Amino acid sequence: MRTLVHLLIGIFFGILLFKSEAASWFRIYEMFRFDAFHMYGIIGSALAIGIVLIQLIKRFNLKSLYGEKIIIPSKERGFKRYLFGGIIFGLGWALAGACPGPIFTLLGAGFLPIAVVLVSAILGTFVYGILKDRLPH
Repeated sequence: MRTLVHLLIGIFFGILLFKSEAASWFRIYEMFRFDAFHMYGIIGSALAIGIVLIQLIKRFNLKSLYGEKIIIPSKERGFKRYLFGGIIFGLGWALAGACPGPIFTLLGAGFLPIAVVLVSAILGTFVYGILKDRLPH
């Protein structure tokens, strides 16, 4: 039952990404050229909603839809790791024209060349898993 609920939420999220043009290569291109506010508005709205919801979960000890306690781990220290990770993520996003969520949205919408990006993302994750212990964290 949970899988069906998660699938429906994922489909809804994909439709939302597609209709808001957050999966549009043109909108992403505009964002990285600082030509339009569209994507910054979407990301900023998501960030603001996320902050409010996390605070509500912490203050009122809210539970999940399944009655389970929601555990939010404390933040890790270390600005550099997030800076470098964000730079690498942003470069990949700019080169591919899509971050992980829109990859699936674009594939579902019938843009088949994005499958190359999906395979590359999976391969990159696999390589990171192999090299993780040798990298400076």
